[in-house]
Amino acid sequence: MSSGVEADVVLDAAVVLSLGMTRVAGRAAGLTAAGAQALAAAAQGRADARAAALAEIERQDRAVREVIDRNARIAALADAQREAGVQVPLPAPLPPGDQAPEELAAWCEATDRALAEAQRRISEHVAASVAARVFGVPAEGLRADLGGPAAPQDGTHRRERAATLVRVLGRLAPDASPADRELVAEAAGRLADAGTDAEAEALLTEVRLRVQQANERTAARREEERRQAALRDAAAQAEAERRYVQDAVTAAFEELGYEVDAGFETLTARDGEVVLSRGAWPDHRVRMRVEDGRTIRAAIVRTREPRSEDDRRRDVERERQWCEAFEEARRRMAAAGVTATVTWRIEPGEHELPVVSRARQTRARTRQRARERGRERET
Repeated sequence: MSSGVEADVVLDAAVVLSLGMTRVAGRAAGLTAAGAQALAAAAQGRADARAAALAEIERQDRAVREVIDRNARIAALADAQREAGVQVPLPAPLPPGDQAPEELAAWCEATDRALAEAQRRISEHVAASVAARVFGVPAEGLRADLGGPAAPQDGTHRRERAATLVRVLGRLAPDASPADRELVAEAAGRLADAGTDAEAEALLTEVRLRVQQANERTAARREEERRQAALRDAAAQAEAERRYVQDAVTAAFEELGYEVDAGFETLTARDGEVVLSRGAWPDHRVRMRVEDGRTIRAAIVRTREPRSEDDRRRDVERERQWCEAFEEARRRMAAAGVTATVTWRIEPGEHELPVVSRARQTRARTRQRARERGRERET
């Protein structure tokens, strides 16, 4: 852009942490109390108070994310028990609110114990059910507690093999996929027809191998789900930061008397640019673009051709006014935790201002509004 400025944007750590914590907690994006304290302390040069406030946000953020992780595990085990056809007690999910980090940590510790017990009971039920089908014995009569002793011998290899199979199947992850459970059950089903102990041991080895492979695939699936969740989290964080920057930019220029064209809150580099205007500037506008919440590009333009030297002199005057306004806006944005470092600038009077007609600006705004209506219909 000619006759303009470009600045790189960096968000304060207090803003980044605040946005992340409020977002994962499901609250409206904004600064936490500790985040506001950190910015205020930074403005006052109080490094110790700022460090303490940032540490508080980090503690709260870690605690909230741990709660979210447990809530996800509760949901996964709820799905697993429905597929297994068993009902075991599960802790209720905890909506993370304003609890202290210590309270959230205590809830996570108690929930971990409850989830471990629920997982054991689901695995026990699945193992006993499969063994009962294979050997035709009551599932209630089989011991499925992992690491426990085998069922009392009743003089038949059938019951001994059933008890052994239960212990092997008890190692299967409760959230293994239906396809993996079927593969394990298929191998286990051949054990009832084993004619010798050697044949039975070979078949049990095959069951152990399939359980191991199923658990490995389950672990890989969990890891992929975590990776996808991390990607979604990063994208959501980037969007929250972009909106925060745009809100800060909007507020700064509105406070300075500029009218911000509608649609700025949804502006991206792909969508176009925003127009800033002032009542005392009938012939001038500022075209501004905020790209990905990381770069600001702005330039002052004319809305009609200059007609005299007075118009040229007025251009330089408007450019100076704009430069002063941009510097003041930077100070206001910094107070909100948005630092804009100028990387490129054209000084007033260096170039003639480009002319952008009102009709062209109107068409651009019309296209912007049409895109917004299209997005609204999609949602």
